Amino acid sequence: MLPVEEQLKLIERGTDEVLVRDELIKKLEKAVETGKPLKIKAGFDPTAPDLHLGHTVLINKLRQFQDLGHEVLFLIGDFTGMIGDPTGKNVTRKPLTREDVVENAKSYEEQVFKILDPAKTTVMFNSHWMGEMSAADLIKLASRQTVARMLERDDFDKRYKGNQPIAIHEFIYPLIQGWDSVEMKADVELGGTDQKFNLLMGRELQKQESMAQQTIITMPILEGLDGVQKMSKSLNNYIGVSDVPNEMFGKVMSISDDLMWRYYELLSFKPMDEIKALKAEIDAGANPRDTKVALAMELVERFHGEGEGQKAYEGFVNQFKKNAIPDDIPEVTLAGPIALPNLLKDAGLCASTSDARRMIKDGAVKFEGERLQAMDDIPSGQNGVYQVGKRKFAKVTIE
Repeated sequence: MLPVEEQLKLIERGTDEVLVRDELIKKLEKAVETGKPLKIKAGFDPTAPDLHLGHTVLINKLRQFQDLGHEVLFLIGDFTGMIGDPTGKNVTRKPLTREDVVENAKSYEEQVFKILDPAKTTVMFNSHWMGEMSAADLIKLASRQTVARMLERDDFDKRYKGNQPIAIHEFIYPLIQGWDSVEMKADVELGGTDQKFNLLMGRELQKQESMAQQTIITMPILEGLDGVQKMSKSLNNYIGVSDVPNEMFGKVMSISDDLMWRYYELLSFKPMDEIKALKAEIDAGANPRDTKVALAMELVERFHGEGEGQKAYEGFVNQFKKNAIPDDIPEVTLAGPIALPNLLKDAGLCASTSDARRMIKDGAVKFEGERLQAMDDIPSGQNGVYQVGKRKFAKVTIE
């Protein structure tokens, strides 16, 4: 195993919080000394058949632990999935049927091994122990926490104060997630920032069982293609793990330049030193489009195999050349630097600067096929094809 300092550097990359860091260091030191890997737990309720890249933020971190020599315990919450995780919900969540859970669980297993190493992964189902619990056992587990403690949780507190119903079974959910950590003897548990209450419950129950408490690592919630809301199928701002290569490539290319760095940090396997070097190149004048192409190719190849990234790139370019740009577009020369709304107006692509601002906000403006979402000044030398909507084009030279 690598020295503890080197392990920490990779483990802490992109994380939101590590609780408790000193405990994690001691665990890693013991693992290095004994050669015994840590047990890294992460749980997923199979609430839908497909995963998206937002889910893989956490799965990528699991893979990093595997690369460091540790064992991943990938928990499929087939029992908790039938309860419904109340996290972040302002209404009671509809539980899944057993048939839904089983079918979705199969899909999860297939998809996660596009990232995780099967040889270093133990797939577990919490129905294995929860299904053996009697009604008396479950009541005993429920006695471990008070209603007042449960209402400290933000989403429960908001619903209680807003006179929104909270079903009793929703209080059971975090207790079961915490009990999973007891049964699995987890050394570390990973979860999104919205799962902190549930993760802490695992520590508490392990303590009550006189066990070493798990370290908690929370991962940030990845923004979707809009750069604002969390990635979600319901919001249609997602990139699916099972998206076909050309679709996945095109979606990555549609994100803003600023959001690209967020995706690099949380989704790319490139070392941070390489990512910093890419940033420096763009600051020095390199085209961010090329850097985004590299990210899109990396992600496509991860989920679809070597060589698929290049094919998707070629398809993207050919499609752009074939459909995006007419042969007889006007050519305009403007003095730079120039604000983007003024550029669009002066190039005849918008009736006014206010119209241009509206089109930018609506995501209808592109440069060389890439959506522009900022009102920034366009520097001299950024020459190419600007597009508004589906039919307005102009080849602009900025002197």
